[in-house]
Amino acid sequence: MNPLEHSVFQRVFGEIMTLLIALEFNHTLHYVITGERGIIHTKMVILIAELAIARKIIVTDLFQLPATSTLALATLVLALGVTYWLMRERNDGSFRQEP
Repeated sequence: MNPLEHSVFQRVFGEIMTLLIALEFNHTLHYVITGERGIIHTKMVILIAELAIARKIIVTDLFQLPATSTLALATLVLALGVTYWLMRERNDGSFRQEP
């Protein structure tokens, strides 16, 4: 196991990303169980989905995937990024109109 090999690096980094996804999921469940937040916030779910797609992109050899699968991953990343950005804008209050 040479850590400088591309496949080994992909595997190790994929495991680290899996750990980050599990930690974020645990953090989300902590809020729900303790009652600090009554519902799971959409931003947390979007963040977990973004982490999962980033992991998928890292561990997958994109040159061996069909072009349609690569395009689908890119579309998912873009859609989740725009959705997260819109949720951020909504929480910042920049959509409020002054009387």
